[in-house]
Amino acid sequence: MVRPQAAGPPATLMTMRGKLEGLNSPRAARHTFIWPALLVVLFLAIFPLIGSLFLALSRVRFVQGGFDISFTGLTNFQILFTGSQKTHVLGSLQQPTPLGWLVFLVGAAIIAFAFLRYLRGGGVHLTGLVLRAAGGLLLLGFLWFMVQSLLSEGGRPGTIMVTFIYAFVGTAATYLLGLGLAILTSQRLAGERLFRIIFLLPLTITPVGIAYMFRMITDTQRGPFAPLWSFAGLSDFAPLGDPWGARIAVMIGDVWQWTPFMFIVLLAALESRDMDVEEAGLVDGARKSQILRYITLPALIPVSATVILIRMIEAFKIIDLPNILTNGGPGTATESLTLQSFIDWRGFNLGQSSAIAYTLLVIVTIVALAYATTVVRKAQASA
Repeated sequence: MVRPQAAGPPATLMTMRGKLEGLNSPRAARHTFIWPALLVVLFLAIFPLIGSLFLALSRVRFVQGGFDISFTGLTNFQILFTGSQKTHVLGSLQQPTPLGWLVFLVGAAIIAFAFLRYLRGGGVHLTGLVLRAAGGLLLLGFLWFMVQSLLSEGGRPGTIMVTFIYAFVGTAATYLLGLGLAILTSQRLAGERLFRIIFLLPLTITPVGIAYMFRMITDTQRGPFAPLWSFAGLSDFAPLGDPWGARIAVMIGDVWQWTPFMFIVLLAALESRDMDVEEAGLVDGARKSQILRYITLPALIPVSATVILIRMIEAFKIIDLPNILTNGGPGTATESLTLQSFIDWRGFNLGQSSAIAYTLLVIVTIVALAYATTVVRKAQASA
């Protein structure tokens, strides 16, 4: 007699079990948990870019019961660079002084020397040649723009050049001060823990608070340092009433705010470096200054290149200090591109505000890409 075999689980049960096992797999987990978050981040990042680009190419008017948007093409950009806002954005460009011509010729010679050195170095590719030629011409044009606005009789920088001044001067000063403080506190001196805390204090204050603090400091008549200003014979001098005095005040506040960021990153890099090489140098008779120049500083190049890039991108977006400290004045002397965009947005000129924001986006992208492909890549290669 043949016994009937035991029946296995139903096909539907097997199918459900297979689906459940598939949901528990790492691949399904990635799709379940990562993709929704990624889509949300992409939406929050891409939608503002598309929306602001549409506004930059349009004219927005607020009417009763809503608003009216009409597509105008590149009209907003034309107003900024060739229209009524040309002097505001580009500044007053005049013929350079003899010093301006000297700076321009020296800069042009350095650019030409770097290009010829690339040609003679071998391994020239068409893409690299085109990119370097375009970069050299762009840098030469910026140099001419700089000397016409800063080193000329009657010249005046616009918001673009003021933004570059904040970015380059502020980044350089912040890095040098942060590096110096990091090297100083890494020497195991007496009280160095206390100084580490003191050096980090500006990082705990909001930019608005820093702006109001420097606004009180620069008040030569009613500020807390009024007796010192009076003792120096500067009680009648208003630093914020002079264009360069106001710019310097903004840059000092910005450097004071961001130096702790440079300090803490560079200090961490210094304390995590390999000490065996430095000890070997001391055994071989090298001086501490030589070890600092040829061992310590080169070891910091990869970290320095990255942290400078981050700081420079942030410096291009400066808005709090010039807005609170000087309100962009005197006139528009301390007005950055971000502040100009904010002022237009506050005045309901949304199209022009978006055009200024996209102009800043293009500038930051070009500068960041040029820096990343030249400095950061070489620094990482030498690490």
